Amino acid sequence: MEDISDRAGISKAAIYLYFKDKLTLLQTLVQETVTINLTTARAMAEQHDGPIAPLISGIAEFMGGRIESSPMPDMLKLVIAESRAHPAIGRYYLENVVNQGIPFLEELILRGVRSGEFRAVDPGLTVRTLFAPMLVASIWKTVFQPLGAEPLDLQAFLRHSNDILLRGLKP
Repeated sequence: MEDISDRAGISKAAIYLYFKDKLTLLQTLVQETVTINLTTARAMAEQHDGPIAPLISGIAEFMGGRIESSPMPDMLKLVIAESRAHPAIGRYYLENVVNQGIPFLEELILRGVRSGEFRAVDPGLTVRTLFAPMLVASIWKTVFQPLGAEPLDLQAFLRHSNDILLRGLKP
């Protein structure tokens, strides 16, 4: 809360004029930095007609852009850091991001399987395989780069990971 008040140029007490408590503040941050991306990904899927692989690539590219240009990786780091002391924020993220995103993407994988574009795979594990490089990129950007690690070419990394995943899904 001190970091937030310093950046906003207000007292810690003033934050509570806008947010009931720390949980409400963190929920708002999740909504504005992460949940909105799920809405965009769903819109991409609704507008897409045709094979699923290009849609998955487009969603991965979109999310990669968000990792590069938004505070989304910092939000993830904050959720991880705060979840131990404040499990309610971890549950909020689980319910409103993870538990919304996984079924949405599982359905895309299943559509690809049903159409014959993809081989029969476990959709849940496949979605987690799709997410893994994004998590690595977020952790790399927020934890290791500030400590002097070489910056990760995020777009190249995600394209490479996505290529491996989509080739592995082929029948």
